[in-house]
Amino acid sequence: MRGTTPGDPEPLLALARAPGLHAGHVRAAAGESPAASLVGRGAAELRERGLPLAAAAWLAQPDEKVLAADRAWLEGAGAGLVGCDAAGYPPLLAALADAPAVLFVRGRAECLLSAQLAMVGSRNPTAAGARTAHEFAACLAGAGLTITSGLALGIDAAAHAGALAASGRTVAVLGCGLDEPYPPENAALAERIVAGGGSVISEFPPGCPPLPGNFPRRNRVISGLSLGTLVVEAARRSGSLITARLAAEQGREVFAIPGSIHNPLARGCHALLRQGAKLVESADDVWAELKIPFTKQDITESGSGAPDSAARASGLDKDYEILLDALGFEPQSVDALVDRTGLPSPSLASMLLILELEGRVGLHPGGRYVRVG
Repeated sequence: MRGTTPGDPEPLLALARAPGLHAGHVRAAAGESPAASLVGRGAAELRERGLPLAAAAWLAQPDEKVLAADRAWLEGAGAGLVGCDAAGYPPLLAALADAPAVLFVRGRAECLLSAQLAMVGSRNPTAAGARTAHEFAACLAGAGLTITSGLALGIDAAAHAGALAASGRTVAVLGCGLDEPYPPENAALAERIVAGGGSVISEFPPGCPPLPGNFPRRNRVISGLSLGTLVVEAARRSGSLITARLAAEQGREVFAIPGSIHNPLARGCHALLRQGAKLVESADDVWAELKIPFTKQDITESGSGAPDSAARASGLDKDYEILLDALGFEPQSVDALVDRTGLPSPSLASMLLILELEGRVGLHPGGRYVRVG
C-alpha cells in the first residue's frame, strides 16, 4: 500500500485540486460510481449533483498542465494518493462529512488504518513538557498505538520523535503540500518518519504554501484520524485547543495532562479538564479509556512494524551528523554551535531538542549542550 492508487492518478489529482470539495460532496455526487467518474463531466451536471460552483467548473475542465506536474512530482517523490472511496481510506476520517476528498501520502499508507492517538501541544513547551510528550509517545507507540500529530515545533516534534525512539509508528499531518514540509526546521524529522515506517500526509496538493487558514483544516484531520486527542501543554488560546474541540465535536476522546498552576502553558489543559476532558497522569489512563487490544507483539507479527532503532540510528540526517560532530564531548553554547555548523539558530534549537529527548545530547547549566555516550 505504499504506492499510488492503482490506475491513472490524474482523476484523483483533479479531485484533490477542486476548490472547496470534500468527501461528502464526492460521495453524494458519485453515488455508486467511482469518485474519479466525476472528472470531465459537464459543469451543469456536476452542479445538479450538489458540487460547489468552483469545484464543478474545475472538474469539468481541469488544467492538464497542472495535473501533469502533480503526477511528475508524485512519481519523483515516491508519494501516493488515497481517494475517499478507496479501501485504504482511513475509516475514522471517512466518518467526517467534511473529510478530505483525497489524501497525499509519503511513507506507509497502512499507518492510516491503524489505531491512532493524536498528541498536540505548545510550539514553545517547557523542557518538562517536551520530555513528557516524548515519554508518553514512546510508551504508547511501543505498545501499539500510532502517534499522530502536525509536525510543528515543540510538542508535535517531541511526540513524533518519541514514537520513533520506540520503533513505533507515527503520522504527520501537514497544512501545506508535501513537497515543502512546514516548518522547514522539521523537514529532516519528516524524512525520519517516512524512513521509520510512518507516513507524512496532506490534503493539500504540491506547491500549496502553509497559509494560516490551512491549519484548522489540518487539525480536523489530525483529530479525525484518531480515537482520541491528548493535549500535553497549551496556553488558553492555542491551536491545540482547536484540535481538542474538533475531537470532541467528532465524538472522540479528549485527554489532558495537568500541570503547575504557575505554568501558563498548563492553563489550556486545565480549561479542557474543567470542560470534561479525561485527566491523564500515566499511559494507563489513556489505555483505560480507549480499550485498545493491540500490543507491540501484534504489530511486529503483522509485519507492519517500523525498522529497529539501530537501523534508524544509522540513518541520521546529514545536518544531525554535522551537529553531533560539532558538539563533541565538551559543553558548547548555541552560538558556538551556530558558528561551527552554519545551521540557522531556529533549526539548530529544534534539532538539539530532539537529540536531547532521544538521549544523544545533554543540557548543562548556562544553556550549554554536550554530546552523550
